[in-house]
Amino acid sequence: MEAKRALNEAGGDFGKAKKLLEQWGAASAAKRAGRTASQGVIEPYIHGGGQIGALVELDCETDFVARTEDFRNLAHEIAMHVAAMNPRYLSIDEIPEAEAGEVRQRLRDEAISKGKTAEIADRVAEGGFKKYLEQNVLLEQPYVRDDSKKIKQLVQEVATKTGENVLVKRFTRYQIGL
Repeated sequence: MEAKRALNEAGGDFGKAKKLLEQWGAASAAKRAGRTASQGVIEPYIHGGGQIGALVELDCETDFVARTEDFRNLAHEIAMHVAAMNPRYLSIDEIPEAEAGEVRQRLRDEAISKGKTAEIADRVAEGGFKKYLEQNVLLEQPYVRDDSKKIKQLVQEVATKTGENVLVKRFTRYQIGL
C-alpha cells in the first residue's frame, strides 16, 4: 500500500518513489526511537580459526521481533562486521570531544602544511573527519558485505520492516595476541 502511494506521489518515477519510501521509513523510525527497547539478543561471532571474536547486543521492543529471522540475521551480520572491521566506538556521540577536536586539528594542520588556504583546509579536515568516522564508528561504517550501505541503514531497514525500535546497544571485539 505504501509503495503504491509513493509511486502516485512521485508521478510514476521509481527513483523518486524509492526515496519517498526511505524518507517515510526514517520518519517512522524516528517516532519509534523514543520507545523502550528492552528485548533482544546477544550475538556471538567467532571468525575462522578462533583468533577473532565479537559479541553484539541488538535490542528491540518485543521478544516476538527478537526471534524473527530478519532480526537474528541483522545481529549476526553486525557481529561479523565488528570482527572484520574493528570499530572503536558505537556512535558519533561516544567519541570524546577532545579526540574529535585533535583529529580535526591534525587534519587541518596537515592541509595547511601542504599549502592549502584556511578555508580549503577546513573542508579537507571535515572530509578527513568523515573518513575517520567511517573507520572508527560502527554505525557510520560501510557494511562489509555491501559498502553502499552503512550499518545504521541496515538497522533502520530492520526497524522499518518490523515496525519496532531496533538498536545496537553495545559491542565488544576480541583478538588473540592483542
